[in-house]
Amino acid sequence: MDPQLVERLLRGIEEKDLSTAAHTWRVVLYTRALAEEFGIDDKTMRLLTHAAALHDVGKIDIPSSILQKPGSLTDDEFDVIKQHPVTGFARLVSLDVTEEPILNLVKHHHERWDGLGYPFVLAGEDIPMGARFFAVIDTFDALTSIRPYRREIGDAAALRAIEELVAGSGTRYWPEAVEAFAGLHRTGRLDWILRYFNDASATPAWCPNKAMPSGG
Repeated sequence: MDPQLVERLLRGIEEKDLSTAAHTWRVVLYTRALAEEFGIDDKTMRLLTHAAALHDVGKIDIPSSILQKPGSLTDDEFDVIKQHPVTGFARLVSLDVTEEPILNLVKHHHERWDGLGYPFVLAGEDIPMGARFFAVIDTFDALTSIRPYRREIGDAAALRAIEELVAGSGTRYWPEAVEAFAGLHRTGRLDWILRYFNDASATPAWCPNKAMPSGG
């Protein structure tokens, strides 16, 4: 995928929601770390890091009144949110993106191992592998980020996030991905991301002159 197209799409995501820059950097770095743990080849790793950066590209098409709503979403509003994997996939296809690892992660990153996810209710190994392990990454980052209803970050938040992932292993999440990601955390290989890219730090903003970690 053309890196300039990746950057252009990322600018569009950030214009819609300025809080996404730090999240983008973290999930890209977590994706690279987990891909390395699985022994994924350099070419596929590069595609998966691009996919991680663009996983929420479909949110460009969601009304700001829903995306940035400070209170709870209604059922109808949540149904709109749940369409972002499909709209993101459609946007990439319209831009002639053809790489399956990118399209599959964007399209399926909210599926669940037990088949209770969305938008296609895939289960188990029917979920593409990149989307399977990205679900673990996305949840971990959500649980270790500042939210209107949660201000805690740091070691305690990370430990609780790992506990929640382990509790959901085999239901929400692919067990192998949970085990591998928990191992990365346990051995300290995620510490530098948590320390330097957390929401309380001066996280690097995305800009045209800043290279994205590309996995090779």
